[in-house]
Amino acid sequence: MAHAESASLYLGLISGTSMDGIDAALASFEPVARLHAALTFPYPHTLRARLLELAQGDGATTLDEVGALDARIGECFAQAALALLERAGAARANVHAIGSHGQTLRHRPHANPRFTMQLGDPNIIAERTGVITVADFRRADFAAGGHAAPLLPIFHAALFARAGTTRGVLNLGGIANLTVLRADGGVLGFDTGPANGLLDAWCALHTGAMFDHDGAFAARGQVDHGLLERLLDENYFRSRPPKSTGREQFHLDWLQARLGSQAPSPEDVQATLVELTARSVADAVQACADEAREILVCGGGVHNPLLMHALQSALAPRGVRSIAELGVDPDYIEATAFAWLARERLEGRPGNLPGVTGARGPRLLGGIYSAPPPAA
Repeated sequence: MAHAESASLYLGLISGTSMDGIDAALASFEPVARLHAALTFPYPHTLRARLLELAQGDGATTLDEVGALDARIGECFAQAALALLERAGAARANVHAIGSHGQTLRHRPHANPRFTMQLGDPNIIAERTGVITVADFRRADFAAGGHAAPLLPIFHAALFARAGTTRGVLNLGGIANLTVLRADGGVLGFDTGPANGLLDAWCALHTGAMFDHDGAFAARGQVDHGLLERLLDENYFRSRPPKSTGREQFHLDWLQARLGSQAPSPEDVQATLVELTARSVADAVQACADEAREILVCGGGVHNPLLMHALQSALAPRGVRSIAELGVDPDYIEATAFAWLARERLEGRPGNLPGVTGARGPRLLGGIYSAPPPAA
C-alpha cells in the first residue's frame, strides 16, 4: 500500500444483497480516487445462513433477534475494518472516517409506510475501531420521498463521466443496477432487476455451492424461452425509474411460482436466469440509455464469463467491458463509494442525486457516530 500513510484515508464497508461477506476498502480521494487496500471478510456461516433465510423468506423473526443481529453484524463490520487496517499497515489515527452501509435486511419503497432497514450497529464499529463512523446512508433520502437506491450513481459520475459522451455503468451485484452518465452531464440510475442473487440462490439449492463458478452450472443448460418470457412478464421490468428492488421481490419463491408444472432441468433454469439478467439489462438500456455506445461493468457478476457473454450479445453493438480496464477494481467499487460518501458527509455535501432516487431535493446522507476519546 504505497503512500497510504501520508494520504487522507477513508474506509468503506458494505455487505450487499448477495450477502457473501463484508467488502472493505481503504481509499483516498485527493487528487483522484485511489484504492490502497481491500478485502472481503466472510460472515460466520450460521449468521449468513440466517440472513439469507430472512431476506428471501417470509421475514418471520422477533424483536430480540433483530436486536441481536444488529449487534452481531456491527461486530463483524468492525472486525472487517480492523482486518483491513492490519493488512494495509495503516494506523487508525490516519483514517478520517469509516463509511458503513451495513446489511440491508428489508427495502420496501412501496410499503405504507415506506421503510428501508440496514443492520450493523455503527456505535459498535466506532467503539471497536476508534474511528468516526458514518452510517445509515439511506433513510434521509427515503424520508424525502426517494427510493434511497441506487446510491452509487453520484460516485460513478465522479469517476467515469466524460463530457460529450453517454456511458452506462452496470453494477452486477445481487441486484443489477444501471447508471446512465449522459453526454450533457445528466445522471440517471435505477435497479434493472435480478443478477447474482437469484443465480446464487438457485445454484446453492441444486449444487450446494455458494455461487456458479465461471458460470459452469449454467453452461450445462440451455435457455428455456417459455420460462424466460414468464419471468420477463413482471411489472417491475415495465415500470419507469426512479425504481429500486431487492431480494424482497426477486427470490426463490418468485422463481418457483413461474416454473410451472413441467419445470425445466436445474441447469436449464440457471441458463435462463443468466439470460433474464442480460435481457432485463438490455431492455433497460434501450429504454433509458439507447444513445450509450459503451457499458462499463462492475460487481461480482463481472467474473462470470457466461453472463458477460450474454450481456455482450444482448447489448450489441455497444461495447461491454469491465471497469478493470480503466484501472478501477470492479469488486470493491461499492465499498470505495461508501468511503467517499463518508467524506462527503463530513464535508457537508449532499450524497444523493434527486433525479436518480426521486427525493424532493439534495440531502446529507448518514449519521455521524463519534469515536471514543483517546485513553488517558
